[in-house]
Amino acid sequence: MITAKIRAGVAAALALGVAAALSGCASSNPLDSGSSSSSDSKTIVIGSQQYYSNEIIAEMYAQVLEKDGFQVKRNFNIGQREIYLPQLQKGAIDVMPEYSGNLLQYYDKKATAKTPSEIDAALQKALPSGLRVLDEAEATDQDSYTVTKQFSEENDVTSLADLKNVEKTLTVGANSEFQTRPYGPKGLKSVYGVDVDFKAIEDSGGALTVKALKDGTVQLADIYSADPSIKANDFVSLKDPENLILPQNVIPVVSKKVDDKAAADIDEVSKVLTTDALIELNAKSVTDKEKASTIAKDFLTEKGLL
Repeated sequence: MITAKIRAGVAAALALGVAAALSGCASSNPLDSGSSSSSDSKTIVIGSQQYYSNEIIAEMYAQVLEKDGFQVKRNFNIGQREIYLPQLQKGAIDVMPEYSGNLLQYYDKKATAKTPSEIDAALQKALPSGLRVLDEAEATDQDSYTVTKQFSEENDVTSLADLKNVEKTLTVGANSEFQTRPYGPKGLKSVYGVDVDFKAIEDSGGALTVKALKDGTVQLADIYSADPSIKANDFVSLKDPENLILPQNVIPVVSKKVDDKAAADIDEVSKVLTTDALIELNAKSVTDKEKASTIAKDFLTEKGLL
């Protein structure tokens, strides 16, 4: 009996050790590796948000750099801006696909820029030392207040301004970060005079958010404009005449390690990435369940970049 108990104890300890190791490998923050800088290596570390579309773009950057002989490490699905931008500043990652308006508002919450060119100029001043942005793509993937077609027709709502005429209580569903973003509930109240409740749904406008919108758990949802679910479900993205949500062109933000040669490679991706192309790429992920690496490779090959 004593031997059996000892064996059971050893087995349990080993199981706990393995579980802990696996847990460390599957951390929701891939940057928890103990290293705060990649400056001691020639390897370019590319990150992505915890968002399938962002991962596809990051994979494109990785593949064009690898083709040109660069050593690349992928650190994908890191999370939201509040996690990865501080790490980018520290040098733990070197390249991130970003979105121009949101990136500007992260560093300058009082920014007054409205147009893409104004945002680009403002970003040059707002970014901390050591970071820069490369050429932005034509593609945009914007946060949007999205409603069902039924809600739009029953309440005569096609614009954020129309929401003030809706008498019933409205709830918006989005990632928890949305609640404190400049274009979140407080921004909606400030710019359009509309009060909304908030429900956190942590899937970046994905299947859970779509379900909540369709079943009426929320009346508004933050769904990114290049998400194929908008067309697939006949949703309506509300117009934003006061530009509460800034233009969000895809734009790479990079560290000092990214030299002119690497920057030129990444810029080639931006040149061919349009909004229509991004919607098609996203559909391959959402509908066809293809891997980001496959989607990126096929697109880059089609465009003559691989």
